[in-house]
Amino acid sequence: MARKLSLASGVLPEFGAVDVVEAGAATGFDAVGLWIDPAEWTPRSTREVRAALTRTGMPVLDVEVVWIKPDSSLDDHRKVIDVGAELGAGNVLCVSSDPDPGATADKLAALCRHAEGAGMRVALEFGIFTEVRNLKQALAVIGRVEHPLAAVLVDPIHVDRSGTTVAEVAAVDPALMPYAQFCDARAARPDPADFAAVIADAVDLREQCGAGSLPLAALLEALPSDIPLSIELRSAALREAFEHPVLRAKAVLAATRGWLEARA
Repeated sequence: MARKLSLASGVLPEFGAVDVVEAGAATGFDAVGLWIDPAEWTPRSTREVRAALTRTGMPVLDVEVVWIKPDSSLDDHRKVIDVGAELGAGNVLCVSSDPDPGATADKLAALCRHAEGAGMRVALEFGIFTEVRNLKQALAVIGRVEHPLAAVLVDPIHVDRSGTTVAEVAAVDPALMPYAQFCDARAARPDPADFAAVIADAVDLREQCGAGSLPLAALLEALPSDIPLSIELRSAALREAFEHPVLRAKAVLAATRGWLEARA
Protein backbone atom coordinates (compact mmCIF):
# COMPACT_ATOMS: atom_id res chain seq x y z
CA MET A 1 0.00 0.00 0.00
CA ALA A 2 1.37 3.43 -0.98
CA ARG A 3 2.20 5.86 1.80
CA LYS A 4 -0.38 8.56 2.33
CA LEU A 5 1.23 11.94 1.80
CA SER A 6 0.09 15.22 3.31
CA LEU A 7 0.92 18.72 2.11
CA ALA A 8 2.39 20.48 5.14
CA SER A 9 1.50 24.13 5.65
CA GLY A 10 5.20 24.96 5.66
CA VAL A 11 5.46 24.23 1.94
CA LEU A 12 3.21 27.23 1.32
CA PRO A 13 3.94 29.57 4.26
CA GLU A 14 2.91 32.75 2.49
CA PHE A 15 -0.52 31.39 1.56
CA GLY A 16 -3.71 30.97 3.56
CA ALA A 17 -5.34 27.75 4.71
CA VAL A 18 -7.86 27.69 1.86
CA ASP A 19 -5.01 27.97 -0.65
CA VAL A 20 -3.26 25.03 1.01
CA VAL A 21 -6.41 22.91 0.85
CA GLU A 22 -7.00 23.73 -2.81
CA ALA A 23 -3.36 23.17 -3.77
CA GLY A 24 -3.30 19.82 -2.00
CA ALA A 25 -6.46 18.72 -3.73
CA ALA A 26 -5.42 19.97 -7.17
CA THR A 27 -2.12 18.10 -7.09
CA GLY A 28 -3.19 14.77 -5.62
CA PHE A 29 -2.01 14.92 -2.01
CA ASP A 30 -3.94 12.62 0.30
CA ALA A 31 -4.34 15.22 3.06
CA VAL A 32 -3.18 18.65 4.17
CA GLY A 33 -1.73 20.32 7.23
CA LEU A 34 -2.94 23.77 8.26
CA TRP A 35 -1.37 26.66 10.17
CA ILE A 36 -3.69 28.09 12.82
CA ASP A 37 -2.75 31.48 14.25
CA PRO A 38 -5.07 31.93 17.25
CA ALA A 39 -4.62 35.72 17.13
CA GLU A 40 -5.89 35.96 13.56
CA TRP A 41 -8.15 32.96 13.14
CA THR A 42 -11.86 33.81 13.23
CA PRO A 43 -15.14 31.88 12.95
CA ARG A 44 -15.21 33.05 9.34
CA SER A 45 -11.83 31.39 8.80
CA THR A 46 -13.26 28.12 10.06
CA ARG A 47 -16.30 28.39 7.80
CA GLU A 48 -14.22 29.14 4.72
CA VAL A 49 -11.73 26.36 5.33
CA ARG A 50 -14.44 23.87 6.19
CA ALA A 51 -16.23 24.74 2.94
CA ALA A 52 -12.98 24.19 1.00
CA LEU A 53 -12.47 20.84 2.72
CA THR A 54 -16.01 19.79 1.88
CA ARG A 55 -15.67 20.97 -1.70
CA THR A 56 -12.42 19.12 -2.28
CA GLY A 57 -12.92 16.12 -0.03
CA MET A 58 -9.51 16.72 1.57
CA PRO A 59 -8.86 15.49 5.13
CA VAL A 60 -6.69 17.44 7.57
CA LEU A 61 -3.76 15.45 8.92
CA ASP A 62 -2.61 18.08 11.39
CA VAL A 63 -2.89 21.66 12.56
CA GLU A 64 -0.06 23.75 13.97
CA VAL A 65 1.45 25.15 15.96
CA VAL A 66 0.98 24.99 19.70
CA TRP A 67 4.20 26.57 20.93
CA ILE A 68 4.60 26.12 24.67
CA LYS A 69 6.55 28.92 26.36
CA PRO A 70 6.92 29.90 30.00
CA ASP A 71 4.43 32.74 29.52
CA SER A 72 2.26 31.29 26.75
CA SER A 73 -1.51 31.20 27.11
CA LEU A 74 -3.21 27.84 27.42
CA ASP A 75 -6.33 29.52 26.07
CA ASP A 76 -4.52 30.23 22.78
CA HIS A 77 -3.27 26.66 22.68
CA ARG A 78 -6.76 25.33 23.34
CA LYS A 79 -8.08 27.45 20.49
CA VAL A 80 -5.72 25.72 18.05
CA ILE A 81 -7.06 22.38 19.25
CA ASP A 82 -10.67 23.57 19.05
CA VAL A 83 -10.23 24.81 15.49
CA GLY A 84 -8.49 21.57 14.56
CA ALA A 85 -11.38 19.60 16.00
CA GLU A 86 -13.89 21.63 13.98
CA LEU A 87 -11.89 20.91 10.82
CA GLY A 88 -11.57 17.21 11.59
CA ALA A 89 -7.79 17.27 12.09
CA GLY A 90 -6.16 14.07 13.26
CA ASN A 91 -3.28 15.72 15.10
CA VAL A 92 -2.08 18.97 16.60
CA LEU A 93 1.64 19.76 16.37
CA CYS A 94 3.25 21.01 19.56
CA VAL A 95 6.74 22.32 20.39
CA SER A 96 8.11 23.67 23.64
CA SER A 97 10.49 26.49 24.49
CA ASP A 98 9.87 26.13 28.20
CA PRO A 99 13.20 25.21 29.84
CA ASP A 100 11.39 23.37 32.64
CA PRO A 101 10.61 19.79 31.47
CA GLY A 102 8.07 19.40 34.25
CA ALA A 103 6.19 22.52 33.16
CA THR A 104 6.25 21.30 29.55
CA ALA A 105 4.82 17.96 30.65
CA ASP A 106 2.11 19.63 32.74
CA LYS A 107 1.05 21.87 29.86
CA LEU A 108 1.14 19.01 27.37
CA ALA A 109 -1.01 16.93 29.71
CA ALA A 110 -3.53 19.78 29.96
CA LEU A 111 -3.65 19.97 26.16
CA CYS A 112 -4.19 16.22 25.91
CA ARG A 113 -7.08 16.44 28.35
CA HIS A 114 -8.55 19.29 26.28
CA ALA A 115 -8.26 17.19 23.12
CA GLU A 116 -10.18 14.27 24.62
CA GLY A 117 -13.18 13.38 22.47
CA ALA A 118 -11.91 15.38 19.49
CA GLY A 119 -10.23 12.46 17.75
CA MET A 120 -6.87 14.26 17.83
CA ARG A 121 -3.41 13.33 19.05
CA VAL A 122 -1.12 15.95 20.57
CA ALA A 123 2.22 15.39 18.84
CA LEU A 124 5.34 16.82 20.48
CA GLU A 125 8.02 17.71 17.94
CA PHE A 126 11.65 17.86 19.05
CA GLY A 127 14.42 19.98 17.54
CA ILE A 128 17.46 22.01 18.50
CA PHE A 129 15.45 25.21 18.02
CA THR A 130 13.36 24.26 21.09
CA GLU A 131 13.97 23.15 24.67
CA VAL A 132 12.96 19.59 23.74
CA ARG A 133 16.03 19.12 21.64
CA ASN A 134 16.10 15.43 20.75
CA LEU A 135 14.02 12.27 20.66
CA LYS A 136 15.21 11.10 24.08
CA GLN A 137 14.01 14.31 25.71
CA ALA A 138 10.69 14.19 23.85
CA LEU A 139 10.02 10.64 25.00
CA ALA A 140 10.91 11.63 28.57
CA VAL A 141 8.32 14.42 28.49
CA ILE A 142 5.68 12.11 27.02
CA GLY A 143 6.48 9.56 29.71
CA ARG A 144 5.75 12.17 32.37
CA VAL A 145 2.49 13.13 30.67
CA GLU A 146 1.07 9.60 30.85
CA HIS A 147 -1.86 10.33 28.54
CA PRO A 148 -2.91 8.17 25.58
CA LEU A 149 -3.27 11.18 23.28
CA ALA A 150 0.36 12.27 23.74
CA ALA A 151 2.55 11.45 20.75
CA VAL A 152 5.98 12.23 19.33
CA LEU A 153 6.61 13.81 15.93
CA VAL A 154 9.73 12.88 13.98
CA ASP A 155 11.16 15.18 11.30
CA PRO A 156 14.28 14.00 9.40
CA ILE A 157 16.07 17.34 9.57
CA HIS A 158 15.55 17.54 13.34
CA VAL A 159 16.58 13.92 13.76
CA ASP A 160 19.87 14.70 12.02
CA ARG A 161 20.55 18.10 13.58
CA SER A 162 19.81 16.85 17.10
CA GLY A 163 22.09 13.85 16.92
CA THR A 164 19.18 11.45 17.24
CA THR A 165 19.92 8.14 15.52
CA VAL A 166 17.82 6.07 13.16
CA ALA A 167 18.10 3.22 15.66
CA GLU A 168 16.49 5.41 18.33
CA VAL A 169 13.61 6.18 15.98
CA ALA A 170 13.17 2.49 15.16
CA ALA A 171 12.94 1.68 18.88
CA VAL A 172 9.99 4.01 19.53
CA ASP A 173 6.66 2.35 20.30
CA PRO A 174 4.68 2.67 17.03
CA ALA A 175 1.63 3.70 19.06
CA LEU A 176 3.45 6.95 19.89
CA MET A 177 3.85 7.92 16.21
CA PRO A 178 0.51 8.59 14.50
CA TYR A 179 2.35 10.36 11.66
CA ALA A 180 5.77 11.71 10.74
CA GLN A 181 7.21 14.58 8.78
CA PHE A 182 9.52 14.03 5.83
CA CYS A 183 12.06 16.00 3.81
CA ASP A 184 15.74 15.96 2.90
CA ALA A 185 18.51 18.41 3.80
CA ARG A 186 22.13 19.21 3.13
CA ALA A 187 24.89 17.52 5.09
CA ALA A 188 26.25 20.76 6.59
CA ARG A 189 24.73 21.32 10.01
CA PRO A 190 24.22 24.77 11.53
CA ASP A 191 25.99 25.72 14.74
CA PRO A 192 23.47 24.85 17.50
CA ALA A 193 24.53 28.02 19.31
CA ASP A 194 23.59 30.18 16.31
CA PHE A 195 19.80 30.38 16.61
CA ALA A 196 19.39 32.38 13.40
CA ALA A 197 21.34 29.76 11.45
CA VAL A 198 19.31 26.95 13.01
CA ILE A 199 16.05 28.63 11.99
CA ALA A 200 17.31 29.41 8.48
CA ASP A 201 18.31 25.78 8.07
CA ALA A 202 14.83 24.63 9.09
CA VAL A 203 12.69 27.15 7.20
CA ASP A 204 14.75 27.97 4.09
CA LEU A 205 17.24 25.21 3.30
CA ARG A 206 15.33 21.93 3.21
CA GLU A 207 15.63 19.88 0.04
CA GLN A 208 13.49 17.52 -1.99
CA CYS A 209 13.64 13.86 -1.00
CA GLY A 210 16.77 12.35 -2.48
CA ALA A 211 18.38 15.70 -3.27
CA GLY A 212 20.10 16.04 0.10
CA SER A 213 22.30 13.93 2.34
CA LEU A 214 20.01 12.64 5.11
CA PRO A 215 19.64 8.85 5.60
CA LEU A 216 16.05 8.96 4.38
CA ALA A 217 15.80 5.34 3.24
CA ALA A 218 16.91 4.07 6.64
CA LEU A 219 14.65 6.52 8.44
CA LEU A 220 11.65 5.52 6.33
CA GLU A 221 12.34 1.90 7.21
CA ALA A 222 12.49 2.83 10.89
CA LEU A 223 9.05 4.46 10.85
CA PRO A 224 5.81 2.49 11.25
CA SER A 225 4.84 1.31 7.77
CA ASP A 226 1.24 2.45 7.99
CA ILE A 227 1.58 6.06 9.15
CA PRO A 228 1.12 9.03 6.80
CA LEU A 229 3.96 11.39 5.99
CA SER A 230 3.58 15.15 6.21
CA ILE A 231 5.90 16.54 3.56
CA GLU A 232 7.45 19.41 5.48
CA LEU A 233 9.54 21.00 2.77
CA ARG A 234 10.29 24.55 3.80
CA SER A 235 12.55 25.87 1.07
CA ALA A 236 13.47 29.35 -0.12
CA ALA A 237 14.60 27.85 -3.44
CA LEU A 238 11.21 26.24 -4.01
CA ARG A 239 9.40 29.42 -3.02
CA GLU A 240 11.43 31.35 -5.59
CA ALA A 241 11.11 28.72 -8.32
CA PHE A 242 7.37 28.13 -7.89
CA GLU A 243 5.44 31.22 -6.86
CA HIS A 244 2.04 29.62 -7.57
CA PRO A 245 0.88 27.32 -4.74
CA VAL A 246 -0.35 24.57 -7.06
CA LEU A 247 2.89 24.48 -9.05
CA ARG A 248 4.96 24.30 -5.86
CA ALA A 249 2.80 21.58 -4.35
CA LYS A 250 2.95 19.64 -7.61
CA ALA A 251 6.75 19.80 -7.69
CA VAL A 252 7.01 18.62 -4.09
CA LEU A 253 4.59 15.75 -4.58
CA ALA A 254 6.25 14.59 -7.81
CA ALA A 255 9.71 14.52 -6.21
CA THR A 256 8.47 12.76 -3.08
CA ARG A 257 6.49 10.12 -4.93
CA GLY A 258 9.36 9.57 -7.36
CA TRP A 259 11.75 8.95 -4.46
CA LEU A 260 9.31 6.62 -2.69
CA GLU A 261 8.49 4.66 -5.84
CA ALA A 262 12.17 4.13 -6.57
CA ARG A 263 12.40 2.33 -3.24
CA ALA A 264 9.18 0.33 -3.44
